[in-house]
Amino acid sequence: MRKAAYFLVAGWLLLNAGSVIAGAQREEPLANSVRALMQRSISDSAAPRMVFASEVEGQDWLNAMSARLAKRIPDDRFREDFLRTVNYEATRAGLDTQLVLALIQVESAFNKYAVSSVGARGYMQVMPFWVKSIGATEHNLFHLRLNLRYGCTILRHYLDIEKGDLYRALGRYNGSLGQPQYPNLVLGAWRKSWSYQPPLRPVSEAALK
Repeated sequence: MRKAAYFLVAGWLLLNAGSVIAGAQREEPLANSVRALMQRSISDSAAPRMVFASEVEGQDWLNAMSARLAKRIPDDRFREDFLRTVNYEATRAGLDTQLVLALIQVESAFNKYAVSSVGARGYMQVMPFWVKSIGATEHNLFHLRLNLRYGCTILRHYLDIEKGDLYRALGRYNGSLGQPQYPNLVLGAWRKSWSYQPPLRPVSEAALK
């Protein structure tokens, strides 16, 4: 009975406390071409904006995600800014926005100032060595957009290394390549909390002509 209770508590911690298994990306040598590409990505200064086929589709998504996130980020204005920034940074890195939201849930539980036992920081638990490697000394990994930009750029890098294998890329992101726990948690959070299908809307007669 005691053993069963232990596993129930351990499972709850893994699902509800992102800092328990916070990311610890390993510092590895980067080819000059890869470093240059990542540096260009990090230095982007365009204003964040949502990327959808239409304003209506974007607002539908924002409304749906905002409702799911309200308990974790109560401030309406900040929550909307957060979601817009996640969408922009994920899309420009070629990532699914809902996947990035799931990763943030597992990594930091949406705690902007989360710090892991190995020093990973912020929403996406970025290791500080990345600032030295591809960023600038003044970059603050607790800054909303910078943290998301680094995190999305790094995950994109790992996906490229793994030729699109998301399971292995997630393992690299967490520093646990070859172990199933972390990828399963992220993919499970994606399916359970952040899967999204746009609402069906009636087609106008003009569009059918």
